[in-house]
Amino acid sequence: MNRRRVVHWRGGVPVKMYYEAGKRTGYQKQRRETGSADTAVQRAGTSIREQARHLDQNHDLAKGALNTLVQNVIGPNGIQVEPQPRRPDGSIHDDFAKRIHASYMDWSLRPEVTHQHDWPAAQRLMGRTWLRDGEGLAQTISGTLPSLDHGTRVPFSLELIEADQLPLGLNKAGDPRIVQGVELNGWGKPVAYHIYKQHPGDFRLYSVAAETKRVSADRMLHVKLIDRIGQTRGVSIFAASMLRIDDIKDYEESERIAAKVAASMAAYIKKGSSDLYDTDLDGDGEPEARDLRFSPGMVFDDLVAGEEIGTIDTSRPNVNLEAYRNGQLRAWASSSYLTYSSLSKDYNGTYSAQRQELVEGYGAYGVLASEFIGQFVRPTYHKFLEMALLSGDLIIPSDVDPLTIGDAFYMPPQMPWIDPVKESVAWGNLEENGHASGIEIIRRRGMNPRDVADQQRRWKQMKEDAFDSEDTISKPTAQARGWELITSEKE
Repeated sequence: MNRRRVVHWRGGVPVKMYYEAGKRTGYQKQRRETGSADTAVQRAGTSIREQARHLDQNHDLAKGALNTLVQNVIGPNGIQVEPQPRRPDGSIHDDFAKRIHASYMDWSLRPEVTHQHDWPAAQRLMGRTWLRDGEGLAQTISGTLPSLDHGTRVPFSLELIEADQLPLGLNKAGDPRIVQGVELNGWGKPVAYHIYKQHPGDFRLYSVAAETKRVSADRMLHVKLIDRIGQTRGVSIFAASMLRIDDIKDYEESERIAAKVAASMAAYIKKGSSDLYDTDLDGDGEPEARDLRFSPGMVFDDLVAGEEIGTIDTSRPNVNLEAYRNGQLRAWASSSYLTYSSLSKDYNGTYSAQRQELVEGYGAYGVLASEFIGQFVRPTYHKFLEMALLSGDLIIPSDVDPLTIGDAFYMPPQMPWIDPVKESVAWGNLEENGHASGIEIIRRRGMNPRDVADQQRRWKQMKEDAFDSEDTISKPTAQARGWELITSEKE
């Protein structure tokens, strides 16, 4: 007997081909975002930025999360740059690389117009702004200006700018097209930024706060966190977890107050039946007021018939607080490029578990570091090189390929070693078997190979010079200091 397959059609599409998540039911809320990326940011961008700043100022966990991200994405020394100019045959021109590095280090002392931050500090400040506010800006200022002292050999500085000075509400259709303060060409490429001359939130500058200036895009660095194609402005890294963060803060505050109340012992007098209770009256016929004060080890011997003392038990601190809080922190960490351990400061676990979490965490930190390098550090380095060459502080040698002058290796913070003995042995085996180089190992430790080689060379020379002074350092003293190898070479 043949059976026919019956398919019900709705709107030209077989019903069985629908995704269940796309069906309307009585219990599915089906929340959705139908606008463009810019429309979504226009609705909530300012509110999210202000809430994120409030959390940074007032919530210890939020501040700690930002501290951890800045520490692992940018680090105490900032994103380091190792120049890599090459000769036409592809080999690195070490002498020119050293000159670039020396000029760059001089500029790093005063990279921004206020002279309040060196280059690592400026990177950390911009990185924190970028993660918390969702975006940050920097205007590049090149060449000599009467009103500006660059403070370095290369006349190049940055002016760090908060996102508030790029008006989110400045939109204009037509030609030119301005979207949320950014002037775009027909392809959506930024060609200029319309910046407030002063911070609009500065209470001292009401009169000029609304005035804007047009800054060409080639002189502006715009660092932003985006999730969608075509998104013009950035959104805080806390955007998806902000409600959870606020709930954690409120819940912890409630538990903290409850525990504080519980620590202040409170008692009550439980009265018996009326026939047992005999109240003393004062001269006006009112019950006499009694004053029962607590003291350590006191005994109540003045209770009347039918009375007993009871205490209030608030069941605080809550034994389930830590488990609930840790579950919320895990959910928060998953959306913020953080690891649970670094967010909660709970490092319990096996070596394998800690290493797996560290590896996964530094993968996430590496993604953020790559974005920060591409949007801020690399463009700044290239503009610095341009001005260093134009000002004459650097001169290109004849044996350098001009197309490779801007080549460089960028070094964000590297994953630390959990067990230094195991890690060093593993890397040593890789180098010995030709699967890794000493340069790679040094970079993995967050250090500059050229600096390490110079330090080793100077240290070796210092030891050799010490042995040349036989009247001041004896052979037993040298051997006690671990210099047997050099002694044998002398002999």
